[in-house]
Amino acid sequence: MHQHVYSKGMYDEALRSFFRNVDSRESDGGACAVGGRIQHLKARAVLVDMEEGVVNEILQGPLREMFDSTQLLTDVSGSGNNWAVGHMTYGSAYREQIVDKLRKAAEHCDCLQCFFIIHSMGGGTGSGLGTKVLSLLEEEFPEVCRIVSSIYPSAEDDVVTSPYNSVLAMRELTEHADCVLPVENQSLVDIVNKIKQMSHAGRPGSVIRRDSTLISGQGGLSGAEKPFDAMNNIVANLLLNITRYSVSVCSNRDEPCLHRERGLCLFF
Repeated sequence: MHQHVYSKGMYDEALRSFFRNVDSRESDGGACAVGGRIQHLKARAVLVDMEEGVVNEILQGPLREMFDSTQLLTDVSGSGNNWAVGHMTYGSAYREQIVDKLRKAAEHCDCLQCFFIIHSMGGGTGSGLGTKVLSLLEEEFPEVCRIVSSIYPSAEDDVVTSPYNSVLAMRELTEHADCVLPVENQSLVDIVNKIKQMSHAGRPGSVIRRDSTLISGQGGLSGAEKPFDAMNNIVANLLLNITRYSVSVCSNRDEPCLHRERGLCLFF
């Protein structure tokens, strides 16, 4: 999504926050300097899932070149939609591997300012292992801000344990997260339905192009739209606009100034 926005193909400070620009022609895979052309983007991210299907799907999709094996951590059995299995069982079993991957990813950041975690609240891995990693980040990088985007299940969720997983995960969020950006599935469904109505409306000013990146789910990528693409793309646009710039008030003047974040993303 970030790369799609920068259609000129220039590697700037904003893009550098979440991607390394690697020159594949160099044997050491050295990163390119800011201001040059985009060569080969590598996401500053660690992907974790105790059921390997989703990660394998990413590796077979259009974004496969953005990740390598050192950024992935998977198992085969999953957490059984059980917060305790993800938090206690897998959290203990994979603690050292998770910390090692986090440290290696952080070493590529010249000015690490925050960790940005994206996880689900209804399943076992996202809620359990996701919040376990959040506490590990507080232990290993206590001075680095932890921003979390949490996907909450809808009232009609088909996972019977999702309310319990969400409550248990919320307690961990209140203890270890600096900022939480909640996203609720039912709200996304309502927004998608409203956008579809607007896209078919004939009133001036209310029409949304059918190929808009807001609703197409493609974000500049070709291929057939999948059932949840529109919902996911709304979240992608939300996070895109949040992560491009952060606004703060400088200590030596009254007006706001813009800072581009150096971040590291974790996905569950």
